[in-house]
Amino acid sequence: MNTPDDVALADRMKVGRDRIITELKKLIVGQDDIVNQVLLTLFVGGNSLIVGVPGLAKTLLIHTMARVLDLKFSRIQFTPDLMPSDITGTDIIQEDASTGRRQMVFSPGPIFANIVLADEINRTPPKTQSALLEAMQEHRVTIQGRTYKLEEPFYVFATQNPIELEGTYPLPEAQLDRFMFHIVIEHPPEDEEFMVVKTTTAILEPQFERPVSGADLVAFQRLVRRVPVADPVMRYALSIVRASRPNNPTCPEAIKKWIAFGASVRAAQYLVLGGKARALTSGRYHVSFDDIKAVAHPVLRHRILVNFRAESEGVNTDSIIDELIQRVPVPASGM
Repeated sequence: MNTPDDVALADRMKVGRDRIITELKKLIVGQDDIVNQVLLTLFVGGNSLIVGVPGLAKTLLIHTMARVLDLKFSRIQFTPDLMPSDITGTDIIQEDASTGRRQMVFSPGPIFANIVLADEINRTPPKTQSALLEAMQEHRVTIQGRTYKLEEPFYVFATQNPIELEGTYPLPEAQLDRFMFHIVIEHPPEDEEFMVVKTTTAILEPQFERPVSGADLVAFQRLVRRVPVADPVMRYALSIVRASRPNNPTCPEAIKKWIAFGASVRAAQYLVLGGKARALTSGRYHVSFDDIKAVAHPVLRHRILVNFRAESEGVNTDSIIDELIQRVPVPASGM
């Protein structure tokens, strides 16, 4: 981050973020925190799970983001009868019109896009859910022994409805851990909800500018990983994660009674990466303890599993994360 090129790219990233938000506001009302978390996902190069009741513009937000960025968008409606090949694609028999010969030709599925929206991902069985695993982690898919790379940048945003659980299949912990953020969308304040009703019941055909390209996003992702992080900040992120594990002696006794399983090392990685992206989009070239705290909830809420006692006492993961942030000490040489 000491070269003039890196500094110039960091400035472009901050300006690009602000311009993206300006474009989104042509169609999206409010939801500032949600938009910010989606943007951090894009700048880090991760995937995110978005949870909210129907009608809160989950699909609209991701589709609009793809339009603003001029990226190829694909929406997959997950249903109980969806097959893995419906996502990844499959080989089909095709006849050559000139020779009459038949051969197997790969027909790409909807996963071959830049932004993939896995709508209601928990409505399909684990076998089909797992078709996303390789794509999310490796940015490639393997079909019948052949590997196909996905075009960069590549993101998966999955949605879930938290209130309608009949006929759903909970995501395996291994797949949940692949998501950088667990983003929760709540009903907006009354003024924002009024504006939603007002704008969506009128004719609205916004024209979007393209402030950031796909190539820019790839460059931003590389820049984020070059941001320096002081050892105390890195250790603070790791301390929060380690304190979430009930078998670890650093887990506070006051919250150990509520946790069945704690967060993995991937949580610490995303705390640091999310902190780096937040620092850059705030115009800073170093990561602070506040950056780690700011991304702690979306990074950890799907990685901490509560036990029966917590459920019976009405304790959720967000309140446990609050306790962790409060009880894990910030290193004395703080920034």
